[in-house]
Amino acid sequence: MNWNKWVRQIHRWLAVTFTVTVVATFVALAQDDPMVWVSYLPLLPLALLLFSGLYLFVLPYVTRRRVVPKS
Repeated sequence: MNWNKWVRQIHRWLAVTFTVTVVATFVALAQDDPMVWVSYLPLLPLALLLFSGLYLFVLPYVTRRRVVPKS
């Protein structure tokens, strides 16, 4: 597997992790005595999603510049 496929796979698993942490946050904050620190749990997967998503967004533009058109 090359580097780009690894980043895509990690990005997908981060999306699943982020979704699970958001659902867990909603459940935890719906309790009678909510733990406020739980609301910070989704921030780490969200930050990692940001960086991997920006990499995947820029990737087609960078690879397009590397390819030299034949004339």
